[in-house]
Amino acid sequence: MAHIVLVEDDALLSEMYQAALISEGFQCSVALDGTTGLDLITHTQPDLVLLDLMLPQMSGDEVLAKMRQLDRTKHTRVIIMTNISESEAPEQLKHLQFERYIVKANTSLLEVIEIIKKMFVSQPVK
Repeated sequence: MAHIVLVEDDALLSEMYQAALISEGFQCSVALDGTTGLDLITHTQPDLVLLDLMLPQMSGDEVLAKMRQLDRTKHTRVIIMTNISESEAPEQLKHLQFERYIVKANTSLLEVIEIIKKMFVSQPVK
């Protein structure tokens, strides 16, 4: 079973995504801020991270930059999920590896789940 870490500061949204992912057979852990998220990611080494950009304590782009500096997480798959348009995203994101950029306001929960499921079909967990 694939393990997903969701780093999202909106508690209600986090609960909805976590419930949906678990119902689809994924293991899902949640962090409500960037610092806790990075700690959770480095200690659990998930198969995928769903990462918001606007987070308390440490922004999502900072989390991703720190992940890419660590041997344990430099190749971890990441989907950016935010309400910031890609054209308004922080400049450093252009230099960091991630699988996909999703604007939450334009993408339903079911669409996100389908994207994740297809990702694991095309690139199975090792």
